[in-house]
Amino acid sequence: MSNRKLTIVAKILAEPTQVALVKSELLKLIDVTRAEAGCISYDLHQDNENPNLFLFFENWENRELWQEHMGNQHLKDYMAATEGAVAEFTIHEMSHIA
Repeated sequence: MSNRKLTIVAKILAEPTQVALVKSELLKLIDVTRAEAGCISYDLHQDNENPNLFLFFENWENRELWQEHMGNQHLKDYMAATEGAVAEFTIHEMSHIA
């Protein structure tokens, strides 16, 4: 298991007519994810100019524990609940360098 801390920046762009649904489903992920092994921080942001745009800033103890998170049931439930409601979803795996 890697001991290198991992930062994730996840971009979620909701369909304009589905912002409330996507936001509601994203908020459901917060407490359960923060309680997961390896989660250092898990913070959700909504853009002030474009309310369709959400960003998660996440810090994990290592990539392996983040990968376990990605396979959890609450993420599968989120994906099912927001199917067709998300226009774009991108994940950036980042390493802290300074």
